[in-house]
Amino acid sequence: MNNFSEPIENLDAIAIVGMAIRFPGADSVEQFWHNLQQGVESISFFSEADMIAAGLNPELIQNPRYVKARSILENVEQFDANFFGFTPREAAITDPQHRLMLECAWESLENAGYNSETYPGRIGVYAGMGLSSYSLFNLYPNRDLIESVGVFQTLISNDKDFLPTRISYQLNLRGPSVNVQTACSTSLVAVHIACQSLLNGECDMALAGAASIRVPQQSGYLYQEESILSPDGHCRPFDANAQGTVFGNGAGIVVLKRLEDAIAEGDTIRAIIKGSAINNDGHLKVGYTAPSVAGQAEAIAEAMAVANVNPETVSYIQTHGTATALGDPIEIAALTQVFSGHTDKKACCALGSVKSNIGHLDTAAGIAGLIQTVLALEHQAIPPSLHFESPNPQIDFENSPFYVNAKLSEWPAGETPRRAGVSSFGIGGTNAHIVLEEAPVTSKKVQNSRQTQLLVISAKTVSALEQASQNLADYLKTHSDCNLADVAYTLQVGRRGFNYRRMVVAETAEAAAIALSSREPQSVFSGECATVNPPVTFMFPGQGSQYVNMGRGLYDNQPIFREWVDRACELLLPHLGLDLRTLLYPEPHAEAAATEKLAQTQFTQPALFVIEYATAQLWQSWGIQPTGAIGHSIGEYVAACLAGVFSFEDALALVAVRGRLMQQLPGGSMLAVCLSAEEVRTYLEDSLSLATINSPSLCAVSGKTEAIAQLERQLTATGVTCRRLHTSHAFHSPMMEPILDEFRDRVAQVRRNPPQLPFISNLTGTWITPEEAIDPHYWANHLRQPVQFSDGIAEVLTRENSIFLEVGPGRTLSTLTQQQVHPKSPRTILCSLRHPRDGQSDLAFLLATAGRLWLSGVQMDWMAFSSQENPRRIPLPTYPFQRQRYWIDPPQFNRQNSASELPKFPANFETMPEGEPDFKTVQSSSYIAPQNDLEQALAEIWQELLGIEEVGINDNFFELGGHSLLATQLLSRIATTLDVKVPMRRLMETATIAELAVAIEEELIAELEGLSEEEAERLLLQA
Repeated sequence: MNNFSEPIENLDAIAIVGMAIRFPGADSVEQFWHNLQQGVESISFFSEADMIAAGLNPELIQNPRYVKARSILENVEQFDANFFGFTPREAAITDPQHRLMLECAWESLENAGYNSETYPGRIGVYAGMGLSSYSLFNLYPNRDLIESVGVFQTLISNDKDFLPTRISYQLNLRGPSVNVQTACSTSLVAVHIACQSLLNGECDMALAGAASIRVPQQSGYLYQEESILSPDGHCRPFDANAQGTVFGNGAGIVVLKRLEDAIAEGDTIRAIIKGSAINNDGHLKVGYTAPSVAGQAEAIAEAMAVANVNPETVSYIQTHGTATALGDPIEIAALTQVFSGHTDKKACCALGSVKSNIGHLDTAAGIAGLIQTVLALEHQAIPPSLHFESPNPQIDFENSPFYVNAKLSEWPAGETPRRAGVSSFGIGGTNAHIVLEEAPVTSKKVQNSRQTQLLVISAKTVSALEQASQNLADYLKTHSDCNLADVAYTLQVGRRGFNYRRMVVAETAEAAAIALSSREPQSVFSGECATVNPPVTFMFPGQGSQYVNMGRGLYDNQPIFREWVDRACELLLPHLGLDLRTLLYPEPHAEAAATEKLAQTQFTQPALFVIEYATAQLWQSWGIQPTGAIGHSIGEYVAACLAGVFSFEDALALVAVRGRLMQQLPGGSMLAVCLSAEEVRTYLEDSLSLATINSPSLCAVSGKTEAIAQLERQLTATGVTCRRLHTSHAFHSPMMEPILDEFRDRVAQVRRNPPQLPFISNLTGTWITPEEAIDPHYWANHLRQPVQFSDGIAEVLTRENSIFLEVGPGRTLSTLTQQQVHPKSPRTILCSLRHPRDGQSDLAFLLATAGRLWLSGVQMDWMAFSSQENPRRIPLPTYPFQRQRYWIDPPQFNRQNSASELPKFPANFETMPEGEPDFKTVQSSSYIAPQNDLEQALAEIWQELLGIEEVGINDNFFELGGHSLLATQLLSRIATTLDVKVPMRRLMETATIAELAVAIEEELIAELEGLSEEEAERLLLQA
């Protein structure tokens, strides 16, 4: 990166913010750079046995002019069909170029730190690919296969035209989706067009790149003198012994954004594109396939002019560099023509050609050169161009600004940022040149306010989650000095949330790596998200849960929490006669006095209200919106305020009045008793009252202190468990009656509104009605009558999949709720603030709860969650695809593949690894075999079309991967096989075999009813 203090120019430039590759010898940009640094040549040389096994003609490969070399990719036969929603049949007939570009597109967006589902802008795709040799050599010779699948389905799964739109469809990208084809310059032209689209405002982000995969991979070529191909399988650009290139397979994509947007949105900028240009040679050259000095020079000069860059400041050129007798001299002549008009310097600009490392990747050649140059800029080093010993005598290097960089060299800084040019020239004359500059330093590392971070990981399968966790752990070990806030933010906003989830809370990268590797139960939680965005019920605790310094960690570093606490305490100042913060967060020497004072009801109730309301506001700011609420005694006021019954100011005033009036009453006591309400009532005397019914077997009794003491002795003597509560008064008892009228009148003085959020009434144990919520008598009775918390929780539990979140200090309500949960219907019950005896920090505790909410499927607003951190998106390990072989072998030795030889898989084949108790095995609905001939016939059609081994009568066609095109084929096959026409509408309505069979029978009955008796009898006889 450049560290120049001058302001960033060319804010209309384009930032490269993400990359993904599949190059020979490298499945990642990190491995690619390692190979480049080490001067690795990734050309493969094959034995005759390998090539015969691949189906090549033995006579051909024994020809002495046959060169057994090519650069290849590993495992092109494999694909994660389940991840992309492909049926096994669809995956097997899809060209590997389509499949690899899908993977690269996904990885490039993750590498950039973006989730296409949540990105608000338009994402464009500009991509191309090579000839579909897979369809020519593997698919079309299998006539039975083509007839089974359908020509149209085969076409869209293999043809160039459908590559970018397939990516847009699968990743839900809504910007322009354009196929680019200019032969060898395809991918660099795609980058140029993507830049123009961004600058024109057609999209806000763009993916650009290409793939080229020819099969069989284990194949070479016949060398011909004066052709473009090398006689020995090595590519020697600009060398005296250069005799041609060697082709290979590869794919690559870059993610592009406008520079100003990338800076504003905290992207990791890998390099910037200052300018680019494309043109065509026209016919002023030797022949159609020949290059042109004038055409290339014009494209390079135009790119420099668009970039507003003096060629003298460009210190590296990644050339087209094919090592051909005609191509190399022409390319240097064109470069010299452009540079000589601006500099007299000699040997000041390094040249390189990545084709010496990985061969000529055809349509993907340009993107390979671009990514190599981006990496060189990032690492401030120029990798060697291989096999260069002495210059090509046809090139006058001595009188040019250029030299071939034959060894790994430091790229020194100059008066301007490091700059480079990248060229790519296509057969047919389409030339492309891009001017790159090293990424600007946009800001210094910031100090994050959170000392603890929440890391989240998810995957579509258990095995992928395990691999993703380990990959992240390995990354954190290697990058222990990384900003953990950036890691957390990138995982949160830059990854899609899948069903299998894991979270870890940690303070350092090292701690996170250890926790992920060892699965520490205190900091790592895993779960399966069965429900998307389940309902959340906020629970607000009552008196007795308070303690000094409750939420202190949040007050210190969560601005929203602090804002609401400060606002409330200032509003309460005239009501309480003191600043409540002196009791909530006292100086260390004053904690004992604050604890004593906080136990007084007049301060306890306002304090609880403030902390609970501030915590609720914090959750809501993070996107956690309750669908219901329940409060315990004073906690119901928080629920009512959150629901809009009272304004914030009025609620605070009422709570202060309520506490003050209670404080003025004679003292009393309360006793918790482990008995049902009915059993407790048998012990009550006139001076005792049932105050709360907290669960079916736990209640509280209120009364005069002497009477409570007597009851305590009586219960203890009979073996009943009971415990005196830390309260100053006998709440919810007749001892409250002297203040009811005054409090009712005070409630009547404030504005009351019907609730906008459902919440449970403590008086009735069910959802409060609008009439009750606005009635002053209700709130007066709320002081006196018992709290029906047990019935209230039972009511909320009738809400399927509801999550319970205690919003306040401690875990009292969580414990009470758990007591009513049926063991066969477990619920997620979480707390917001730690128990005072919990050694964990307030922030770590809250983040763990946030993570566990996410584990359960609750959607977090991650942008808001991290807004105070000023984080950046950084490159992290991307999704670990779980690939399997989906491949149609070509016919060999006159053997014809039949449709029945397609690979077939069970409808669900993901199983639980041993030793992983956190998840349930993935299972579809129970398999039920066809019950009659019609269902059996339909099942066979489904199995053949979908490529699935066994389909049950209750399996859903679309859930198994069926789509509109396959549905059309299905209906056509039904019409041909069963001689009945089923409308598409009926299939959409009856998507299982059992339902479809009934629909077909109904169609047949309707057809019979429309015939005469003679026609019907004749039809049945034919059947």
